[in-house]
Amino acid sequence: MNLRQQFLNHVAQTSDMPLALEIVKGKGVHLFDKDGKRYIDLISGISVSNLGHCHPRVVKAVQDQVGNYMHTMVYGEFVLGPQVKLASLLSANLPSNLDSVYFVNSGSEATEGAMKLAKRFTGRTEIISCKDAYHGSTQGAASLMSDDYFTQAFRPLLPNIRHIEFNNEADLNLITDQTAAVIMETVQAEWGVRKPENDYLKKVKKRCDEVGALLVLDEIQVGFGRTGSLFAFEQYGITPDILLLAKGMGGGMPIGAFVSSKEIMSVLMDNPFLGHITTFGGHPVTCAAALATLETMLEEKHFEDVERKALLFKKYLIHPAIKEIRNAGLIMAVDIGDFDTILAIIHEAMDKGIIVDWFLFNNESIRIAPPLIISDNEIKEACDILLGAIQKVCN
Repeated sequence: MNLRQQFLNHVAQTSDMPLALEIVKGKGVHLFDKDGKRYIDLISGISVSNLGHCHPRVVKAVQDQVGNYMHTMVYGEFVLGPQVKLASLLSANLPSNLDSVYFVNSGSEATEGAMKLAKRFTGRTEIISCKDAYHGSTQGAASLMSDDYFTQAFRPLLPNIRHIEFNNEADLNLITDQTAAVIMETVQAEWGVRKPENDYLKKVKKRCDEVGALLVLDEIQVGFGRTGSLFAFEQYGITPDILLLAKGMGGGMPIGAFVSSKEIMSVLMDNPFLGHITTFGGHPVTCAAALATLETMLEEKHFEDVERKALLFKKYLIHPAIKEIRNAGLIMAVDIGDFDTILAIIHEAMDKGIIVDWFLFNNESIRIAPPLIISDNEIKEACDILLGAIQKVCN
């Protein structure tokens, strides 16, 4: 059997229509398959490769750390240089109340840790999340989803979960003194890029403070420069009580974190002690990669050019079939039509050498979220090819 057949036979499948590209190399904004065909990656592995594929500085950090040591002991027991340096640099670039970092392996784990932390700190059990939000697929994180399609088969999930409509101020009255935490994306990604309006996040934070609930902002997709600032919440004049990070954090390596204050995080130390534990969280190799990613991001400041590049996409992507383009920096939703049309465009684009994708809770839009390092010429080339795919499908 060839590699593709082995993939289909032995790697657990999550759908009956995997893209099944056999990738052998990645560099910058490009991926290359086994036949040497070049693809422009316009989704960055779902907002992961913000600095592009195999950024030299990240690769070197990984290689150097592998040569020193890898796993040593479960999280929180040993003083590991890459982990400590990363936590310190993150804290230095966050508001003063976000100075305690708990490293995990993924965005779902960050959500799980934050849910436990909020319940333990407040002594409450109710958690509120938003409709059409995605925070992960583990049992607790999946409990936050409002869409029965993705959750019905796995019930019962966690109790005491309530859902509110993002940007609906009337729903804020549902946040009460029974609420441990409100968990929401700073920008709703899987909805198809929905930004907060009319100081919505400030009003959510005010309501949380009034009733003693914690505000948890999920920046797993939209953090690390994706929306035009290092962290998306910086654009909205608020600071969360807990911040969730992952995806773009590791430069391609698996890592996540939930970040809070020392006061809040300290409740995981007793009653019970070891209130949250992980074997591989904060792995020195992934932390070394994340440290190199953050250092590079801070020095090169690619996020400062994000909005200008988004405007280029909007300038070039003009076609009668395109109804609207929404964006928060370089996460964009291109509205076209029904899901069958979207899928046909995705496959036609891939045949032409462009990788785009769809959204979990939006069947009418194409996802575009390229590496932040994409050049103006690469944007123009990608848009020309994508327009060709749209024209062929929608003609």
